[in-house]
Order: sequence, then C-alpha cells, then structure tokens
Amino acid sequence: MTRSARRTSRMLQVAGAGAAALLALSACSSSDSDSAAKSGSPAKSDSASPDKVSGTVTVFAAASLKESFTALGKEFEKQHPGTKVTFSFGGSDSLAAGITGGAPADVFAAASPKTMKIVTDKGAAAGTPATFVRNQLEIATLPGNPDRIASLKDLAKSDLKVVLCDRTVPCGAAAQKALDGSGIELTPASYEEDVKSALNKVVLKEADAAVVYRTDVKAAGGKVEGVEFPESAKAVNDYPIALLKDAENTAAAKAFIALVRSPEGQRVLSGAGFLKP
Repeated sequence: MTRSARRTSRMLQVAGAGAAALLALSACSSSDSDSAAKSGSPAKSDSASPDKVSGTVTVFAAASLKESFTALGKEFEKQHPGTKVTFSFGGSDSLAAGITGGAPADVFAAASPKTMKIVTDKGAAAGTPATFVRNQLEIATLPGNPDRIASLKDLAKSDLKVVLCDRTVPCGAAAQKALDGSGIELTPASYEEDVKSALNKVVLKEADAAVVYRTDVKAAGGKVEGVEFPESAKAVNDYPIALLKDAENTAAAKAFIALVRSPEGQRVLSGAGFLKP
C-alpha cells in the first residue's frame, strides 16, 4: 500500500470514530430530553421557589391599631411590590359581627380575646389566634390638664364631663373593670362606639376627659395629655390576630400576619406604646 493510500485509510478511521461519538452524544441528549419530558420538568431543574405574594389583603382591625397597622401596611406593600393592604378599623365587637355576618376579610386583629371569640365560636377563623401585643388604659385630658385630674377617682367629680367607650368594646370593658375593681361609680356623659370616638370627644373639647388606651394618647400627640393610673394594670387587654377561614388571599394574609409578629412589626407596635405579648 502506498503512503498516500495509508494516509487516506487513517483519515477514514478517524472520521468514523468521530461520527460514532457524535451519535452517542446525540442519543444520550435525546434520552435526557425524553426523560425530562416524561417527568414534566426540564433536564436541569432548580428547587421550586415559594409563591409570590400578590393582590389585595383585607384586614379588619381594632381602632386602636390604626396608626401602627397603617404604617405596617405601607411597609408590607413596599416589601411585596404589586400588593395592596386595605383596612377596616373600628370597635372589635362590630368588626367581629361583620365577619360572622359574611363581610369579606382576610385577617382579623381584635383588641381582646373576648371579641376574637365571637369569630372563633362561629368557626370563621382558620387556626388558633395568636396574641401579638397588649395594651393598657390611660386617662386622656385636655392639654395642660386644666381640671387637675390625677387619678381614676377624680373622674367621678360631678363637674367633669367624662366619656367612656361602650362596654361592649374592649376599651370600655377594660375601663369598667378598672372602675369596678376600685369601687368607683361613674356616670359618663356618653358611651362611644370605639376608642377613637372617645378620644375625639376630648380633642374637640366636647369632654373634659376620656378613659382610652395609652397608645391612643400617644398617637394624639399634643392634642391631649395623658394621666396614668395604677388600676389600669389590672385591666390590660391582650390583642389576638387570626387568619380568617374565608380569606380570599390566604398567601398575602399569612404574610401580613408574619410581618405583624416579626421583630420589625413588634418594633413598630412597641414604638406606638403597645406592650409585648
């Protein structure tokens, strides 16, 4: 065999080996693709990421949570672009009645276990409510405390116009508990539907004083002056929060509750004057 013939033979052998390798690689790739197709996933799969929180989450919350929850709502929307938090603030008893009556809501934050029980007894809560903060009463007076109110007993003076929250709402029930425990009889000028309404009577100078939460006194700034009283220590309210059974946006609702209970959420609430659970 000539040198030229031998060179041609070797070239044909190399070409054949290359073709065989290409065929094997193609078969292997085809096998991987077929396997992936049968399993419904790509050949190279990454671990599944959690569902993105989106849409609107509707929160029913006690009136005393208005300032702190509004701030947390803005933070939630910042953390989850495209989401929106809508609030309904009011007396916990009215909110609970609305929920059990079919009002659409995802989360309920009440100012007392008793009002939360209205919801849980009707099977409207998903899971067990968790206490996330506590709140204590304080007397709100006109700026400068012109009537020199220094104690709970002072509210019984006949020349003072005092307002209380209705006894069916947590702030009213707590105030009555403090009064009863001290043996003080007080006939208020009016009973208000929630703590903000009671506070506003003083802000508008329609009342000399009101028994409200210290968080509301703090939120009012210089519009009122707060007077602490020791009897309030025996009438502290626990605040429970719960995911609702008929929530339309469960993922966002759980994420909002997680923010409220997180260290960040607790800092906002503590800054507003709430006590740790």
